[in-house]
Amino acid sequence: MLLNAILKRLLATVPVLLGVALFVFSLLYIIPGDPAALIAGDTATPEEIARIRSSLGLDRSFWVRFAEWLLQILHGELGTSIFSGMSVSHLIGQRLGPTLSLMSLTLVVAIVVAVPMGVLAAWKQGTMLDRLTMMGAVFGFSVPVFVVGYLLAYVFAVELSWLPVQGYRPLSDGIWEWLRHLILPSVALGGIYIALIARITRTAMLEVLSQDYVRTAKAKGLGQMNILFRHALKNAAVPVVTVIGIGVALLIGGAVATESVFSIPGLGRLTVDAILRRDYPIIQGVILFFSMVYLLVNLVVDMLYVILDPRIRY
Repeated sequence: MLLNAILKRLLATVPVLLGVALFVFSLLYIIPGDPAALIAGDTATPEEIARIRSSLGLDRSFWVRFAEWLLQILHGELGTSIFSGMSVSHLIGQRLGPTLSLMSLTLVVAIVVAVPMGVLAAWKQGTMLDRLTMMGAVFGFSVPVFVVGYLLAYVFAVELSWLPVQGYRPLSDGIWEWLRHLILPSVALGGIYIALIARITRTAMLEVLSQDYVRTAKAKGLGQMNILFRHALKNAAVPVVTVIGIGVALLIGGAVATESVFSIPGLGRLTVDAILRRDYPIIQGVILFFSMVYLLVNLVVDMLYVILDPRIRY
């Protein structure tokens, strides 16, 4: 049954991917002005503009070019960068490591911090701990990622010199070197994510803690931590896992600003550089790649539902 559900969900993502691909490909046609002239610049000759227009496929039919582009994608090719002449797939592969490291560490830190915060805030509802947790959540939602990033860099890198202010080290250089270059970016990126998970965890736990089986567990003399994290949290896990999956979009969007602030050579920086240079094949490839990642994460979340709550059947 689970295998059939996975296959059905995979098939259901095909129309979504086609819609995303159509939108991404249409960027060349819906932006104002002539993309070839914008890329070439004000001093370009008509011959240079015509060459760029031909390289982008703008001199051919929209649907013919779209079909050719889809065929390239099915073969693992996302096009060629206009300025560097390198394959977009190769450029994404080069920048994938730093972005995956940043997002993975942020995800782990957010879950480890936010879930206990939400559980304890629900347990101590109405107390100072609960109010402080919710105040922290509001602060995390209110302050933009780049502002938090600059504050952290100024305090911990410039003033205290505890951590590097920019750059990235691969895991092959050692765990500590890899970690110390990602601590500040992960904290900056994870602020809004922690706030989101903590609030949803608190709400879900408040509903579960009012159930009869929790009162029964207390009457039987089970320890408070055992009731909270073993029984109540397990039954409140479905909405928490849902918001964790949805929040991946926040990580993807926040990675662009975070990598720019801390000079991390990841996909976010690649996207910003491509936008500034109007390198549309790279923009298209990165957007399509992130869309596939997001759909995959949501597929995993859907499959986790049946594991976390046996009452759910596909």
